[in-house]
Amino acid sequence: MVEARTQAARLWNLQRQGQVGTLAPIDGHEAVVAATAHALDPTHDWILPQYREPLALQRFGPEVLEQYMLYNIGHPDGSRFPPSVRVAPLQISLATQIPHAVGLAWGMTLQDEPGVTTVFFGDGSSSEGDFHEAANLAGVLKAPVILLCANNQWAISTPLHQQTAAETLADRAVGYGMPGVRIDGNDAAAVFDAVDEARQRALDGGGPTLIEAVVYRLGAHTTADDPTRYVPAEDLEAARRDDPIERLADHLVGLGLWDDETRSAVEAEAMTRVDEAFERAIAQPLATDAIFDHCFATDTPRMARQRAALLDGAP
Repeated sequence: MVEARTQAARLWNLQRQGQVGTLAPIDGHEAVVAATAHALDPTHDWILPQYREPLALQRFGPEVLEQYMLYNIGHPDGSRFPPSVRVAPLQISLATQIPHAVGLAWGMTLQDEPGVTTVFFGDGSSSEGDFHEAANLAGVLKAPVILLCANNQWAISTPLHQQTAAETLADRAVGYGMPGVRIDGNDAAAVFDAVDEARQRALDGGGPTLIEAVVYRLGAHTTADDPTRYVPAEDLEAARRDDPIERLADHLVGLGLWDDETRSAVEAEAMTRVDEAFERAIAQPLATDAIFDHCFATDTPRMARQRAALLDGAP
């Protein structure tokens, strides 16, 4: 969690320097993402992120940071994870990763593969048709998928009460024939337990679970956002007093498992890792015509003409 917060701050600075593109900070979501990753099995389970999660998914392999950095500088290889890493590429289009997660889970069932899929999405995505269609299909198929909604109270600048009249997002689960669980997303242990229980249920053939992890976005939606224009200052101040990192840190200090020296060492290592990943990313070769790769198995006639024109230096 500390690594993710530290690296997110570094990426924010790199974006302000014009060295990486627009990105969505993870601040306030660290417990939801990191605890989920630790409740899953990197060998058999799949994670389908939205766009905040990668920095806290590094348990699934060091390649996650490498690919995320390539993605942030706009390199095409950033959207192509190695086959050994069971993390799907980032998804910017809201909720479109949720049907993919259900399909992947169904495919694993058909092939008798052990494991589950977990898909991250926000409260705003829960208003999209893709969420409802995917949840309905998951319930019908009893697909081994965990639908994990990080409810951070804001769909960019739209507050939750303007998105839905439902008392909770977890309540929607009953309409799809699955359990709905609402948890404190600032409590890493509560997140771990909820995901672990949902995973075991899925492995036992019990089907999907919808988990609503309630958090608060502690910063901007993205680097292109100014939350001071719509987030009440008193709400943000209250949320920062319940920072998920500080809550877990206080608990671990009490157990003698964490201190300032350890934290400083973790932050320094995280900074070194993200800087090294950035240097490797900008050194990654990029073919002139790479923009046309991975669109179709073979170029369409129009793409072929465009590729040839680009390589020939035509305007």
